[in-house]
Amino acid sequence: MALDTGATAWMLMSASLVLLMTIPALALFYGGMSRSTSVLNMMMMSFGATGVIGVLYVLYGWSMSYGGTDIGGIVADPVSQAGLHGTMLDGSGRFVLDDYGVPVIVGVAFQMTFAVITVALISGAVADRTRFGAWMTFVPLWVTLAYFPMAHMVWGGGALSAHGWFGSIAAPIDFAGGTVVHVNAGVAGFFLAVAVGRRRGFGTRPMRPHNLPMTMTGAGLLWIGWFGFNAGSAFTADGNAGLAWVNTTAATCAAMLGWLLVERLRDGRATSLGAASGVVAGLVGITPAAGSVTPVGALVLGALVGALCACAVGLKYRLGYDDSLDVVGVHLVGGLAGTVLVGLLAKDTGLLYGHGPAQLVVQVLVAAVAVVVSLVMTALCWVVVDRIGPGWRLSADAEHMGADKAEHSESAYESLTAGRLATVLPRRDHAPAPSPTTKEA
Repeated sequence: MALDTGATAWMLMSASLVLLMTIPALALFYGGMSRSTSVLNMMMMSFGATGVIGVLYVLYGWSMSYGGTDIGGIVADPVSQAGLHGTMLDGSGRFVLDDYGVPVIVGVAFQMTFAVITVALISGAVADRTRFGAWMTFVPLWVTLAYFPMAHMVWGGGALSAHGWFGSIAAPIDFAGGTVVHVNAGVAGFFLAVAVGRRRGFGTRPMRPHNLPMTMTGAGLLWIGWFGFNAGSAFTADGNAGLAWVNTTAATCAAMLGWLLVERLRDGRATSLGAASGVVAGLVGITPAAGSVTPVGALVLGALVGALCACAVGLKYRLGYDDSLDVVGVHLVGGLAGTVLVGLLAKDTGLLYGHGPAQLVVQVLVAAVAVVVSLVMTALCWVVVDRIGPGWRLSADAEHMGADKAEHSESAYESLTAGRLATVLPRRDHAPAPSPTTKEA
């Protein structure tokens, strides 16, 4: 196999685009949705996750996901390519190439960025009330116990791949991360939101995004970065990449319109936050299906996912869990919906194309396994962090002050002096106490 410089250039660009999805895109998207006293803390969670995972991926993350001998279909040997041994030069001094003529080290760069964005997504579920130290302890545990195994199980030839548990029924389809990224992160976000407890004043005081232009800018950058995420998952610059690009755009446009329609019918108006959230919902929903549906199928999928997620984000008020920035309503619901809809809309194997229920059955089974794995591993990580550290939850005083001042001794808006903050922000002295599971400072 000769070096394909065109494919290599495309994959390097795709890796850069996916990194853009975390820094600055997700940091801006989440930062704008947070309260003004927690915006830096929220953005720091994305930056902190990037730093930790960039180190771990080089040390053993790649090996544990893709590089080593399969261990029970769950993980690859984390030692065999530790430190990226064997991913660079061969015996003749040339770079090792993959099946597309792209150096394996470029594939490492691409896959590293997926690990980064997956973990960073979780942070939105516990915004405004979480200790930065607890988050930075959680990140290495979760990426090791939940993300690396799931990546191997789905994409690395493990139990949820075409050669795994359900391959005899139909080959599971997850083009770019419906289960590995969005279901995985969404389940983790749900567990942490419940375990950390609700923000003081949740459900009784308005907790609106403090900077919607920032959020919309972040959503736009996420959309751009997602072309690397989805089209890059073709692993070369070919027609499949083009199909994934078009499907990504079509589904996202339809999802945004679907979300806005729900808002208009339910609330009497369409909002900028709804447009930004609909964009992300569409991107999430098309992720597992980008290479397997037609552009018309992508429109159908996007519209359904956008409307479904618009309805799902309100569940937190009915069920009483505080998913601060709608990780559950967008990423878990959107990831599950997109994964399952592949079984209906895949052009070569989908039920609606006359190919029988096999693909649908497999997609449901794979999604169910992803939910269970993520739930168990997140619970384990929660227990470890809660036992070894000072606890997840900010104290009542720290939460009132804001995570930026309490955790980082900084403020995003220095013009708001302490005196002005006292008049702008409501007191929380008599707010409901946090969940009994919460450890106070």
